[in-house]
Amino acid sequence: MFICVFLASSQKIDKKYLELAEQVGSELASRGHALVSGGARVSCMGAVARAARAGGARTIGVIPQSLVDIELADEGADELVVTTDMRERKGVMDARSDAFLVLPGGIGTLEELFEIWTSRTLGLHDKPLVILDPWGIYTPLRELVEGMDEAGFTRPNVFDAISWTTTVDEAFRLLEKSTRHLEPSPEELGEATAG
Repeated sequence: MFICVFLASSQKIDKKYLELAEQVGSELASRGHALVSGGARVSCMGAVARAARAGGARTIGVIPQSLVDIELADEGADELVVTTDMRERKGVMDARSDAFLVLPGGIGTLEELFEIWTSRTLGLHDKPLVILDPWGIYTPLRELVEGMDEAGFTRPNVFDAISWTTTVDEAFRLLEKSTRHLEPSPEELGEATAG
C-alpha cells in the first residue's frame, strides 16, 4: 500500500514530533508499505522518509520547484517528483496514494488534510484518512468541525470520512483495515484467472 503522510517541514518544533515521524516511517516499512511524502529532507518530512528507507520501504517525494531550494529536496528518495506548483503537488500525491495519514503540522498540513477530507466526504474517493495525534494538537480542530456539524454546515458523513487516533500502531491498523475492501478477494482473483 502506498501511504501518503502529511506532516511538518518546520525546523522550529520540539524533537518529539521528529521522533513520531521516525516511528511512523519505521512502522510503515516494517508493515511492507511504501511512503508518499512532500519531498523535503528537513524536519518531520525528512525524518519519516529516512526512517522508511532505513527499514527497506520505497519512498516517493513530491515537491514543487519553488520549494526545492527552500525545503531542501529529499535527493535520497527512490523517486523524486518535482512539480510546477503546490496544486500539482497535491494532485500527484493524491493520485499516487492508497491512503492518507496526518501527523501534527502547520497550515500546509491543514490544507492537505482538508482537501482530502472534503473530497472523501463528497464521495470523490474512498481512500482511508487517519489523523495520528498523540498530544491533542488537532483537538480544537475536531471541536470546531463538531460545532460546524451541529450548526448544519457539514454533510452527515463528515466524521465517517476520517478516523482519529493517538498511537502509531492503531493508525496503521485503521489504514490497513480500511483498505482491505479495495483489494480483490481470493474469489475475485480466481475468477479473473479463470476468465
